[in-house]
Amino acid sequence: MSLRTFVRSRKVAGALAVTSVAALSAAGVVASTATANAAPGCRVAYSITNQWPGGFGANVTVTNLGDAITNGWTLEWDFAAGQRVQSGWNGQFSQSGARVTVRNASWSPGLGTGQTVIPGFNGSWTGSNPAPTTFRLNGTVCTGSVDTTTTTTTTTTTTSTTTTTTTTTTGGGNPGQRVDNPYVGAGVYVNPQWSARAAAEPGGSRVANQPTAVWLDRISAIAGNGSPTTGSWGLADHLNEAEKQRAARSDGNLVFQFVVYNLPGRDCAALASNGELGPTEIGRYKTEYIDKIVSIVSRPEYSKLRIVPIIEIDSLPNLVTNVSPRNTATANCDVMKSNGNYQEGISYAVGQLGAISNVYNYLDAGHHGWIGWGDTVPEYDNFYASAKQIAAILGKNGATKDKVAGFITNTANYSALEEPYWTVDDVVGGRPVKEQAKWVDWNDFNGELGFATGLRAELVKQGFDSSIGMLIDTSRNGWGGANRPTGKSTATNADDYVNQSRIDRRYQKGNWCNQAGAGLGERPKAAPKPYIDAYVWVKPPGESDGASKEIPNDEGKGFDRMCDPTYGGNVRNGNNPSGALADAPLSGHWFSAQFQQLMQNAYPPLS
Repeated sequence: MSLRTFVRSRKVAGALAVTSVAALSAAGVVASTATANAAPGCRVAYSITNQWPGGFGANVTVTNLGDAITNGWTLEWDFAAGQRVQSGWNGQFSQSGARVTVRNASWSPGLGTGQTVIPGFNGSWTGSNPAPTTFRLNGTVCTGSVDTTTTTTTTTTTTSTTTTTTTTTTGGGNPGQRVDNPYVGAGVYVNPQWSARAAAEPGGSRVANQPTAVWLDRISAIAGNGSPTTGSWGLADHLNEAEKQRAARSDGNLVFQFVVYNLPGRDCAALASNGELGPTEIGRYKTEYIDKIVSIVSRPEYSKLRIVPIIEIDSLPNLVTNVSPRNTATANCDVMKSNGNYQEGISYAVGQLGAISNVYNYLDAGHHGWIGWGDTVPEYDNFYASAKQIAAILGKNGATKDKVAGFITNTANYSALEEPYWTVDDVVGGRPVKEQAKWVDWNDFNGELGFATGLRAELVKQGFDSSIGMLIDTSRNGWGGANRPTGKSTATNADDYVNQSRIDRRYQKGNWCNQAGAGLGERPKAAPKPYIDAYVWVKPPGESDGASKEIPNDEGKGFDRMCDPTYGGNVRNGNNPSGALADAPLSGHWFSAQFQQLMQNAYPPLS
């Protein structure tokens, strides 16, 4: 897999209009989620509209997803850093300690099903101003989805007594029922083939039960081609096993994740993960690949599964960052930009798969080290331009916003969720480190959580539904082990400060191939943060990103020097060393040495 960065590497003189992390994330600092009245369900989006030293303004968008509220509503949350509400509107605000309470305005006591109200306020802060993480509407925690509540009453009569027992259970929906976040209240498919490989490694049993995605990287993988990438099973074999795992669960809910990864001219800016279809073979992509997948996924026997396609890694952002006239352009990406087959193929996949009621499409959206630069100057803007490029698929081939459940960042990559000891706005020597440190290089983010929430907000502005959620691939971004910093540096030089403080130990945040020192990240988890639908392991740990030297093969995979540990880099990674491990096999093939390193450097550590 290859996700590349666009390197700005520019000299700056005087003032420059650059969007800050605070500005980018203002609309994306949100907390989601759900419940009110008889059919619990609500969603809350918390948005900082502006901020100044000691003060800020915010809007709180509340949507009732449950039964209509007619006799008044109350919203509550806690501030974690001592913030205080000074004045408010569209509601009656009060605060006791950390707890903020907003009651409906006297002239608006009702909140119907699907209805939204937006109370806003001005507040004060000192030190930091984090967003609240949990909201309650009429006493029920908001989760962004409608929970199902089933009440069963059993009456037992004997000659002398009558006993009535009532049991109420709340979950994330019944099998086959459409839900907002498919990961809530559900298990996730454990691939027996990956699990067996992991368990065969010394110490591998500690993670062999983790869910991973199934990759369909060639047409033949749909039926099963026996390759090390997909094993002997085809898509139907995996779905059959997933249905067995689902039926064995008490709640009957299971997510099945698979990667749609076979675009014409695939991965135009790299060689290690090039595909089998040429740039113009869009017809084969549709009829021999997507249509075959759809015909299997839509079978009635799989209708109770929650099926999550991860659609076309390394695609649309390439058409922003690696095309002319940028200095990072490649001829292959220029071709794919010109012929439009990335947009055609992805929109077709979204339209066809999204028409299946139990399918939840998630589109790839790069990572912060690739498209984390937001700028008013087009030459330096990856963030906003990528959001626009992604949104351009809407309306093509039936790809409507209701067929997109969300997006995924950091797929098969190594970017940390967040840096615990520093931010890009930290000041060293009188200036923010984002303006000085080579590692940051004016990037607006230093982790995937901030990037994912900020990008989500921008994608909503570009036309996607406000209910979309984000996935983050945490399979290899833990960066634990002996080299993990334990605190903030005291260095007075910006480069030293960042390099000594950061947990991500890569030479450059665009490096993507078999990175030395990486570790397993957060284990797969549903709804870990506001508007993050799940942490997932889409890239199965132990599967190579690409060969460290040229290896003849019939899989269409070339040799990319970014996988060569002796390579000194190129313009797309700022001419930094590749940081790749030696003796790596072809992409997707099992790489035991990497798997052992990932376990050794896992964070949180493995027990």
